[in-house]
Amino acid sequence: MPWDPIKLNSGHEMPTIAFGTWKLGNGDGPINQVDQAISVGFNHVDTAQAYRNEAEAGTAIRDSGLTRSDVFITTKYSGLNGLDIKTSIQNSLKNLGVSYVDLYLIHHPRLAVPDIPTAWKEMEKLVDQGLVKSIGVSNFGVNDLAVLLASAKIPPAANQILLHPYVYAMQAPIIDYARKHNIVIEAYSALIPLTQRPGGPVDVPVKELAKKLNVAPEQVLLAWVKAKGAVAVTTSSKKDRLERYLDAGDISLTEQEITAIDAAGAAGSRNAFRKLLTSVLMFAACAVLTVIGLRK
Repeated sequence: MPWDPIKLNSGHEMPTIAFGTWKLGNGDGPINQVDQAISVGFNHVDTAQAYRNEAEAGTAIRDSGLTRSDVFITTKYSGLNGLDIKTSIQNSLKNLGVSYVDLYLIHHPRLAVPDIPTAWKEMEKLVDQGLVKSIGVSNFGVNDLAVLLASAKIPPAANQILLHPYVYAMQAPIIDYARKHNIVIEAYSALIPLTQRPGGPVDVPVKELAKKLNVAPEQVLLAWVKAKGAVAVTTSSKKDRLERYLDAGDISLTEQEITAIDAAGAAGSRNAFRKLLTSVLMFAACAVLTVIGLRK
């Protein structure tokens, strides 16, 4: 399962597949699921203030018996309860039960208040204080990254974004910009074509490849993420699926296979746009007819 670690521009290494705790809620559920993920071989746990399960993730990590250096922990500043970055990191460290996190992200550009350069200076202070090893962002676009880099002393190590074949064409400029500036892209929700949009154009090449390679469709999508040079952030409550996710690191897709998935994703994106446009036009037409009817 060669999900080989990647070296960040901060000099630290990050595992290239992570178990994410988004949507897991809190209580015993996320504790058990993080524990299960670690037990099958995940050594990167991704959480956030907004997920409200940092404490549960921390409990599972401590109970795993692994040393702190054996687990890479990512969490995010989500502006929870209106608290600032300086206060929020202290709360996250307390929740997680650790003295530092490996990667700390600004969850969204709108949370960089009063502006991106000022917020980023606060992030840089956390590195100087030894509270975080690396800092980065999430959901930042090209313009957001450009504003950040214009004044940054420490460049962002990573940008965690929505990435799957149906949004690849839209996200490609961000991926290209990040590559040029040595910023690692992390992909969340990569399995959406299977979990939320089954039956779309991407199903065709993915299922054909799954049959050809004798693997599961979700493994093909994760191999696609890896081929794009991105870190995969994924989740499941099923042990066998987690094992398949790790095994997907062994899959290498050819350029032709990657291009086929890209093309199917682009076709699905156009179809979605056409459906959206049709819905908008129908709504507008209905609105006009309603107004005409009222005038009568």
